Amino acid sequence: MGYAITDECIVCGICIEECPAGAIEDRGEKYYIDPDKCTECGSCIEVCPSNAIVEIE
Repeated sequence: MGYAITDECIVCGICIEECPAGAIEDRGEKYYIDPDKCTECGSCIEVCPSNAIVEIE
């Protein structure tokens, strides 16, 4: 399993600050979670104000 950031992302930066693995990248108008760096801790999901981070299989 892993996580992805949907189009609901408001590019606020909270998830980047919260990610202990540095797996979230700023790609301009949207953020991206690098699956090779993500430890699937879920800390990003807990802080996202727009519920833009979802679990994927």
